[in-house]
Amino acid sequence: MAKKWGLRVRNWMAQKMDLPQDVMMDLPRITMIGQIHIYIENHRGLITFTDKELRLLLKQGQLQIRGKSFVIKTILPEEILLEGKIDQVLYINENPGGTK
Repeated sequence: MAKKWGLRVRNWMAQKMDLPQDVMMDLPRITMIGQIHIYIENHRGLITFTDKELRLLLKQGQLQIRGKSFVIKTILPEEILLEGKIDQVLYINENPGGTK
């Protein structure tokens, strides 16, 4: 109950103060250029990386990116730039009970 109320307050504040919701609500910001570049801000860490898959930890769940020929061009504590052929971007939500 308290989490939902807090989320509503942050959402209301973001709207009233005209702030981007990704800033107030701790959401990832994802920028894609076609299927060749993806830039993700506000992630919580790298979980998996291969030339075909990248998986990042988010505040709530994970972000999975699948494709081919992946190369990490830039990686910072909360930002990552990935190049390659991107076929799929998938959110994996975590429920409070720990199940997907």
